[in-house]
Amino acid sequence: MSPKQLTPDEFAPYYKTYIDAMEDNVNLLDELEISLYKTIKFVQDIPMDKFDYRYAEGKWTIKEILQHIIDAERVFAYRALRFSRSDETPLSSFDENKYADVVNPVANKRHLKDLLTELTAVRHATITLFKSFTEEDLVKKGVASNNPMSVRALGFVIIGHQNHHMNVFKERYLL
Repeated sequence: MSPKQLTPDEFAPYYKTYIDAMEDNVNLLDELEISLYKTIKFVQDIPMDKFDYRYAEGKWTIKEILQHIIDAERVFAYRALRFSRSDETPLSSFDENKYADVVNPVANKRHLKDLLTELTAVRHATITLFKSFTEEDLVKKGVASNNPMSVRALGFVIIGHQNHHMNVFKERYLL
């Protein structure tokens, strides 16, 4: 299954950037795994003095962004689980800034190894979850943040969101 197979009614317009940034013939399950290892390798090559760096006042550090990626993936995977089980309860939005206000002071004190271990554990749980879905489950939809979303779109958003932040690291943190 490829992100280009998604239809516009499977995700909110603000996720289009994440989905469009992916190649045409990407397989969801393969890419969930590949993108994890690309990210780990990329992050391990970042100079240690950059992890607490902010490119502007009020911007998150690399460690804070890693924590954000972990939190967002948990939220997206939970939504995928609910929708795959035909749960029709609309889900509220995810306010990343409120999460960050609570966790960012802690994230900056964590060891990089711990953040990458947690990212790996969360991704392995996501991969296992998505492997359990049938083709019918993947096209099921639910409502989150007042927008329809399919299970398969959530998988691609997880990957695209992570890739987006890796690009931000390259463009704004590693100059």
